[in-house]
Amino acid sequence: MVKIEQPLLLHFKKLTPTTLKKDKKKKKEPEVRTFHSIPAPAPVPVPASGPSPPPVVIEKRADFAKAGGPMASNVMQMQMGGGPRPEFGLVETRPPLAARMGYWGRDKTASTYDLVEPMHFLYINVVKARDLPVMDISGSLDPYVEVKLGNYKGVTRHYEKNQYPVWNSVFAFSKERLQSNLIEVTVKDKDFGKDDIVGKVMFDIAEVPLRVPPDSPLAPQWYRLINKKGQKIPQGEIMLAVWMGTQADEAFPEAWHSDAHMASQQNLVNTRSKVYFSPKLYYLRVHVIEAQDLLPSDRSRMPEAYAKLQLGHQGRTTKPSPMRHINPVWNEELMFVASEPFEEYLIIDVVDRVGPGKDELIGRAMISFKNIPTRVDNSKLPDAIWFNLLKPSHAADDDEKKKEVKFSSKIHLRIWIDAGYHVLDESTHFSSDLQPSSKFLRKPSIGLLELGILSAKNLMPMKSKEGRITDSYCVAKYGNKWVRTRTLIDTLAPRWNEQFSWEVFDPCTVVTIGVFDNCHINGKDDARDQRIGKVRIRLSTLETDRIYTHFYPLLVLTPSGLRKHGELHLAIRFTCTAWVNMVAQYGRPLLPKMHYVQPISVRHIDWLRHQAMQIVAARLARAEPPLRREVVEYMLDVDYHMFSLRRSKANFFRIMGLLSGISAVHGWFNGICNWRNPLTTILVHVLFLILICYPELILPTIFLYLFVIGLWNYRFRPRAPPHMDARLSQAENAHPDELDEEFDTFPSSRQTDVVRVRYDRLRSVAGRVQTVVGDLATQGERALSILSWRDPRATAIFIILALIWAVFLYVTPFQVVAVLIGLYWLRHPRFRSKLPSVPVNFFKRLPSKSDMLL
Repeated sequence: MVKIEQPLLLHFKKLTPTTLKKDKKKKKEPEVRTFHSIPAPAPVPVPASGPSPPPVVIEKRADFAKAGGPMASNVMQMQMGGGPRPEFGLVETRPPLAARMGYWGRDKTASTYDLVEPMHFLYINVVKARDLPVMDISGSLDPYVEVKLGNYKGVTRHYEKNQYPVWNSVFAFSKERLQSNLIEVTVKDKDFGKDDIVGKVMFDIAEVPLRVPPDSPLAPQWYRLINKKGQKIPQGEIMLAVWMGTQADEAFPEAWHSDAHMASQQNLVNTRSKVYFSPKLYYLRVHVIEAQDLLPSDRSRMPEAYAKLQLGHQGRTTKPSPMRHINPVWNEELMFVASEPFEEYLIIDVVDRVGPGKDELIGRAMISFKNIPTRVDNSKLPDAIWFNLLKPSHAADDDEKKKEVKFSSKIHLRIWIDAGYHVLDESTHFSSDLQPSSKFLRKPSIGLLELGILSAKNLMPMKSKEGRITDSYCVAKYGNKWVRTRTLIDTLAPRWNEQFSWEVFDPCTVVTIGVFDNCHINGKDDARDQRIGKVRIRLSTLETDRIYTHFYPLLVLTPSGLRKHGELHLAIRFTCTAWVNMVAQYGRPLLPKMHYVQPISVRHIDWLRHQAMQIVAARLARAEPPLRREVVEYMLDVDYHMFSLRRSKANFFRIMGLLSGISAVHGWFNGICNWRNPLTTILVHVLFLILICYPELILPTIFLYLFVIGLWNYRFRPRAPPHMDARLSQAENAHPDELDEEFDTFPSSRQTDVVRVRYDRLRSVAGRVQTVVGDLATQGERALSILSWRDPRATAIFIILALIWAVFLYVTPFQVVAVLIGLYWLRHPRFRSKLPSVPVNFFKRLPSKSDMLL
């Protein structure tokens, strides 16, 4: 047996006798998996903008300790490699959700908004005004409306010289923060000095009606304006609607919130809750075949031509033609990512390489997507077409002007849109969408994912330098649907209580939820929203129709180390609507058919994934409010494929964790052979003889054993969704220099001596990896050389022994041979030797190609 893991293990961890003894002691101690109740850290001063959130009931999960026992602890130790630190673990909660408490005695909003706690808001819909009196001497009026409730004040935009303004603005005041019993809606005239009061309307909160969806919206009505003394003015009316509702109200996303009272009117849009959709992406294939009748400026030499293709920000080039000629041949296929709506042109330039670093444009073709066919499967390719190559000055002209050109060079292309693929825009390890681009190939949904973003606590102060705390909001992404909660200003314990839902087409997908600090409250266009943390949840690990409510730690790896930026409180439920389709989904390919019939190389997939990410980030940044590039890149893990020594360590120890199971089985079998527990060894002998005498029971016994193991492990199944594991990621005790290298730019921006040290370290690690790969190759070459007469004597010995064994097995019953071999393996230690066996010695003496390497 070859120990291939030793070189890498020596690099990543210095194994000394003391550490080995400590590890053995740790393994002997029973490990119990529990959910810890995390104590709150030292109190942070929070501005008195409102009352603290209601306490959440937190449960300790101690049922594992009762049901587990030593065997369960050994299984958990083998699978998880030790539990994480308590502050980095999940905390299960029991918030008062309507989905758990039932609908008796509650309002009807619980029927559709049952995964969040109901939050009541006072809504004022300011629609319009009419026949307003003129206030200025000049005879003009610049009206706007001020809605005031205690210390909170909301303002609409103002109109210049308009006595019949239309605002259509909704204001939402949190019921928990109401500081007055009167609502004042005042119409004012915008002026250079002090704004004049045109008139106002007052409401008593006790008389405001309660609106319960799915009732229709409350109808606004006209109210006569009154002056400061409470008398009705001769003219002027305003249309309003005032009601009490919850966050399930359709006016909630577009409303001005009292939680965002510090934001200006211009930046108010950056605080609202919105839903976004990624653009529909396709793969565009271009087969560049050849060109004819090229006309270079210098007719005395043959052009060294190549084709340069441009689609938006994506650029690809072919190799230069193998021979210099005015009719070059390339025969290359290039791929691009295209998005709907197809507004861009595919620009194809044929360029002559005149000299080093000097190119000359020969001709250009601009192709509209209206003329490009679509293919949904691996059917016949579309016909190749000849396109005119025009000078750049004529390339953008109309089709009528192009027809006037009597002679032009031509290029032969085959272009089509492959709609049978799924365009990857996120990492395949935690993809949330696997559907093909073509809607005709998509399967019906199998379920519904409902996510309630409840609250957060103990967030990190992100704006302490500005004298404020944190303006936080959440973004959730699943499939092509992105959602964004409203921004809660200047608080470390925000309560969003917003619920969203998605259709599920594949259970083996991942939903991602990120928390960010909004840096655009004060109108800084060049600011970047800061990352607070994110959570990933794989849907296949969730039980159907069960509500999971946990506090998830928001872990962020920074150049200074691993930091916990707070905890996010989520409620999640996965409901299956088509059980047969969901079970059948496990037998279908993960990706659409075209990925297997005509696979794309890994190198091209990575380049296309990067381009798709750029397109999605650019499109979502153009929404209102924009979902900014730094948010999209963080949610899509743009830098996941960059080299990281920490991540390499994590993957190495993941492999070692898998091999530990094999080594555990080998250790158990070795204990059987050495008679450490005579009773167990005798039982294994009996079972072995029974299976040999009745060989038809071998396979049923194996499958029955697997069934019993699975049934036994049902008691210890995970009760919580997966989350970011700091220990598995090797992030708890990462070296500062390794973190600095991970966060370095590409190409590196560090000093030369630092890069040299890191390069030497990388060479050391790569040398050990190279040794491991060489050992694997050596064992494989030895196995292949048994019958290749690379060593004539060894091959002759092997084939003679093979002949003897063939004759012996022919004349001897199989049961006898199996009993002899089994009893030889299970022989007593008294009959064992510490020297390697003859077959192992023979195998190690076989030749390999290692002695042929330079």
